[in-house]
Amino acid sequence: MTDAPGSLEPMGQQDQPILDRLAFERLTMAHRREIKLHCYRIMGSLHEADDLVQETFLKAWRARSQFDGRGSPRGWLYTIATNSCLNAIKTRSSAHRILEAPGRPPTEGRAAAGPAAELAWLEPYPDAELPDLVDDEPGPDVRYETCEAVQLAFVAAIQLLPPRQRAALLLCDVLGWSAVETAHLLGGSTASINSVLQRARATLALRHPAGRPLQRARPTDDEESLLLQRYMQAWQAADLDGFVELLREDAIYHMPPWRDWYQGREAIHGFFKTVWGNFAAYEAVATRANGQPAVALYARRHQEPEWSAQSLHVIEPARGGIASLTVYVGPLGTDLFAAFGLPNVLP
Repeated sequence: MTDAPGSLEPMGQQDQPILDRLAFERLTMAHRREIKLHCYRIMGSLHEADDLVQETFLKAWRARSQFDGRGSPRGWLYTIATNSCLNAIKTRSSAHRILEAPGRPPTEGRAAAGPAAELAWLEPYPDAELPDLVDDEPGPDVRYETCEAVQLAFVAAIQLLPPRQRAALLLCDVLGWSAVETAHLLGGSTASINSVLQRARATLALRHPAGRPLQRARPTDDEESLLLQRYMQAWQAADLDGFVELLREDAIYHMPPWRDWYQGREAIHGFFKTVWGNFAAYEAVATRANGQPAVALYARRHQEPEWSAQSLHVIEPARGGIASLTVYVGPLGTDLFAAFGLPNVLP
């Protein structure tokens, strides 16, 4: 890998100039999005990623005299960001975020478990904040394609890992760092990092037999566009049957922060029959999250004129229909609208 972590040793006798403010601003502008995405993958939280990318650049500015110029500035920033994330995880009550309440079987019929604000839920990531995804042909040390490594299912899967394993897997299998470079960042020997990686991959293999989240055959861009259009039309026409027809028979439905989740088209249909008439009408706005099509749904209550933010839908399209649907409902869902550049009330 060309972008090695970079030395954090003091400059000593070298006469390298300290990064001035203009050079530092260029550095942060060039790498802000990828550093933020890295923080998001580790933390599982869009809001924490925002805070940690700011913390990373503040620490880098204060420690700019320690960057000796021999390593990559990009790798130096990744070093600071990774350590900031690991330190932040130590201070919070849960080391990982979830899409599914642990040990809870799928629900049948009406949702009864209720929302669980005390649980740390995995948040979606707006595509507008993604770096340019141009790495369609990963190098030999990379195990995950770039587009795969931003999907909600992937981020949910790596949240199962202890923080150090999570960081090592991201650095080696997503970014393509060597075990030597990763050991320099995380501490320990190269052999210990290889051991950490083996345990991380084994943990993922227990949940995912292929060692990674299931990768279904994706539709073409035209098919995905048509699927999204039909999805939005079904909601706006209050067409429950049309909505259900878009789901695969084995589709999965999650709705953070509610504990309930559903498996299979019939079960999902049974749930939506209980809630479909809660609002008078819906308005759908297309967006994107985690490299996937998404919809911001606004709703108008009976006998009220205002269209208010209701839920944020992240769609996993596949050949044959929607493979999984994650709908962030209030209060978590509506709190996410601003991060996607969306108003809480339509004009």
